Amino acid sequence: MKVIYDHETDTLTVIFTETLVAESDEDKPGVILDYDASGNLVSLEILDASRRVTSPSRIDYQEIPMQA
Repeated sequence: MKVIYDHETDTLTVIFTETLVAESDEDKPGVILDYDASGNLVSLEILDASRRVTSPSRIDYQEIPMQA
């Protein structure tokens, strides 16, 4: 997974897999979902990210341990 914040365009992109995008859909205004040819979500893009996300250039990653 890759997270990219572009200061120039104020766009936050989360890429789940490096796969060609076959279709894009603006699910909500300013939130674009990208799908591969099989309909799997491959990335999402948030426009005007600084207005929608607290600290778009800061990432806090957490992994929850698997239950035994």
